[in-house]
Amino acid sequence: MHMIGYIRVSTEEQERSGLGVEAQQEALDAECERRGWTAEFVADLGRSGKEVNPQLRHALDLLASGQADGLMVSKLDRLARSVRHASAIINDAQERGWNLVVLDNALDLSTPGGRAMANMLATFAELERDLISTRTKEALAARARRGDLNGRRSAIPAGLLRRIVLSREAGASFSRIARELTAEGFLSPTGLDIWQESTVRRAYAATTRTEA
Repeated sequence: MHMIGYIRVSTEEQERSGLGVEAQQEALDAECERRGWTAEFVADLGRSGKEVNPQLRHALDLLASGQADGLMVSKLDRLARSVRHASAIINDAQERGWNLVVLDNALDLSTPGGRAMANMLATFAELERDLISTRTKEALAARARRGDLNGRRSAIPAGLLRRIVLSREAGASFSRIARELTAEGFLSPTGLDIWQESTVRRAYAATTRTEA
């Protein structure tokens, strides 16, 4: 099997003399040698795990195009800090038929035990989504009781709203912005994982009307 080894360290970790990079590389190299795999490595240095970073996106594109058999990481939090994001990558691996190996928790989609672990993570991800959705609905209901639902402030965080406006003004279509927000794991105003083009369009229109 030809694997892609993914390495990630945050800005703080990188500032501590690259802490973690060598350890991750050594662990992945050892596993490849033990199992007779070939591998190439990609790394996102100085990046958080809250989104799909550029080199991880590159690795996923290689896997989707059939240029590698699987993805390896030393720890699950190197892949993603959110169970929901990790579960989305696991689901992609299962649907497309490539392997995912996480060394620290014995997750290996080529084994029955690894697939069972993946199912457990998917269950926790669903719970996380439900909890977020419930909190969002409760917050919207509270705003409605105060009479300010659809009022002066958007349910979309200010930083995210600013990104939508800047992306649109830079020439991005509403559908492209919606796809990017979905891919990066941002929740919509209703707490869903998927952004609709119409949601982005309304947010942009409301913001520009307010500016006017």
